[in-house]
Amino acid sequence: MTRLAQTAGLNDIQQEILSTVRDFVDKEIIPVATQLEHRDEYPTEIVEGLKELGLFGLMIPEEYGGLGESLLTYALCVEEIARGWMSVSGIINTHFIVAYMLKQHGTQEQKDTFLPRMALGEVRGAFSMSEPALGSDVSAITSKGVREGDEYVLNGQKMWLTNGGTSSLVAVLCRSDEGHPEGTAPHKSMTAFLVEKEPGFGEVRPGLTIPGKIDKMGYKGVDTTELIMDGLRIPANRALGGTTGRGFYHMMDGVEVGRVNVAARGCGVAQRAFELGVSYAQQRHTFGKPIAQHQAIQFKLAEMATKVEAAHAMMVNAARKKDSGERNDLEAGMAKYLASEYCKEVVEDAFRIHGGYGFSKEYEIERLYREAPMLLIGEGTAEIQKMIIGRRLLEEYRFQG
Repeated sequence: MTRLAQTAGLNDIQQEILSTVRDFVDKEIIPVATQLEHRDEYPTEIVEGLKELGLFGLMIPEEYGGLGESLLTYALCVEEIARGWMSVSGIINTHFIVAYMLKQHGTQEQKDTFLPRMALGEVRGAFSMSEPALGSDVSAITSKGVREGDEYVLNGQKMWLTNGGTSSLVAVLCRSDEGHPEGTAPHKSMTAFLVEKEPGFGEVRPGLTIPGKIDKMGYKGVDTTELIMDGLRIPANRALGGTTGRGFYHMMDGVEVGRVNVAARGCGVAQRAFELGVSYAQQRHTFGKPIAQHQAIQFKLAEMATKVEAAHAMMVNAARKKDSGERNDLEAGMAKYLASEYCKEVVEDAFRIHGGYGFSKEYEIERLYREAPMLLIGEGTAEIQKMIIGRRLLEEYRFQG
């Protein structure tokens, strides 16, 4: 074995795509990632390189100008990109959640309008569920879309948009009571609206403001923002799928893809942390020999490698389940939960192996140590994943007494 986290059963095209992405990561991302991250600078040149590789159209069907690849191929590419710099994988992730939602649930006109430009990376996607006061309680959404003639008027404040500033298309989840009588369950009176905007900050179109970047502990470079709608008017045909009341289901379908993505990011960051740890352990000497020859360090390396392999296997399983057309919320929840927790542990062990040098910004592990915690929260906390997993297990193992 020359490398951890290998994937069996890939065809020649998948292997070629992954080889190309891996080379790009090694040559174009890893050498500049820490410097850009410390400056909190958007990776413009890296993004342009990804556009040239066709990665913004990786899962978009060929009829719309994309490569028509599977979720598995996409997840493995994300794993490689996150190994270089997790923030870059976030730029790709939100774009693909929106593209996936359009592909699965959009009207033909919506697909024809957006997917070809998304495949080229000319239109960049973001999606928005969360709000300042609701956290994981999606049913508590207060942002609202009200029908007025041939338009919807949107009002409300959204939170934690990845790509909020650089995106030009945002899928926004709002309450929409039209056609849904009072007392309808909250998740049955929500709609995902497709909001076009100019990239940038401030008032990016009448009634829509992106206040600015949120300053974060890690996950820098990529812009994370709020979104404020104040009398924002959009055409009625920009309700995803051309109907109201299905937005919660559309978003949850997209989030399943997102959870596989977050699992893949966890795998990539953990893989890089292991590489840094095992390399440093062979260079650093104590008591007359490399610390890699001390049993305590070998135990750490063994545990780290095993966690990398286990997380990768669960991520691949979740992606393949989704590709098969089957329900995969159980597998996606398990993969996201395990990969994010193991990522945190592997990064911390690599940090410990580096000793005092791990605390220095000159060493890459310092950046990974600040990035890993985001994966514990993104696309649903560990507690949410365990709740999903527990409910699904009770469905599968219902007591028949």
